[in-house]
Amino acid sequence: MTVLKTARVRVPASTANLGPGFDTLGMALSLYAWIELKEAEQTAFHLYGDEMNGVPQDKTNLIYKVAQMVFREAGVAVPELDISMYSDIPLTRGLGSSASAIIGALVAANTLIGSPLSDSKLFDMASAIEKHPDNVGASLFGGIITAVWDGKHAKHLRIEPDINLEVTVVIPEFQLSTSKAREALPEHVSLKDAVYNVSHASMLVAALASGRTELIAEAMSDRLHQPYRAALVPGMTEILQDAHHHGALGVALSGAGPTLLALTDRRENRKAELEQYLTDTMSKQGINASVLKLRPESEGVKVYTEGNTLSFMDMIKGELMK
Repeated sequence: MTVLKTARVRVPASTANLGPGFDTLGMALSLYAWIELKEAEQTAFHLYGDEMNGVPQDKTNLIYKVAQMVFREAGVAVPELDISMYSDIPLTRGLGSSASAIIGALVAANTLIGSPLSDSKLFDMASAIEKHPDNVGASLFGGIITAVWDGKHAKHLRIEPDINLEVTVVIPEFQLSTSKAREALPEHVSLKDAVYNVSHASMLVAALASGRTELIAEAMSDRLHQPYRAALVPGMTEILQDAHHHGALGVALSGAGPTLLALTDRRENRKAELEQYLTDTMSKQGINASVLKLRPESEGVKVYTEGNTLSFMDMIKGELMK
């Protein structure tokens, strides 16, 4: 099997759950990570951007380890890699930073050896690494996905985001690990709460698929995880209750948090009001936070088939200027 000289990919960020769709719903977002893999005589790392601070630069690096999983699965040996990465995706903020790294590493490594593994196989591998399919599915396929995973195989259906759907995220200036956020969850929930979430998740999927945005605020309500995680994110309870009064179609904790996500209509003229409300609410709790205005990303992971004559960072600069 031929190993290419260079494999480059761009991977979108993602948000998971969207309220009631715990571990099953995901949406790709217009923040990105870029990864480049080259076969090398000795493994080396080139990490760019403020979001790369603290990322390991040895063979414990997630990208290196995931790439080796691909090579083993394909029966190919590429033990040494030159790895470059640039990312705009904040780490451990609930915007799919680990999922983007996993998908980027899987697809770049697969591309490097001639793409012997199918997307469905990569999806299975990514879901096994993340232990849930929502973030990785969104980063791999783009758009909005609803997914199931039985512990071995993942399946998904993709929904094309409504052209008028936009996303505002408020990102507190503290990190929250997924493991800590999961520790806050109860081992058992009542039948009443389970039925509540099934009904609301079903309504949310139908509303997103049909463009019935007026149903989103109610449909994004959740009883499985957000009430238990609220204590970890000051201001979260108030924002979940009141953001729709300030122009949000609906609001949810993004993944495990601490980022909060508001869906909006691009034709709505209250975006400044919503942004001010989100930052003011955090500020009242003594939390500094930044706001990003994003959009759902319809394209999943992108493989660059041309332009590899440019250096990695020259390519990134060109991408960021578009």
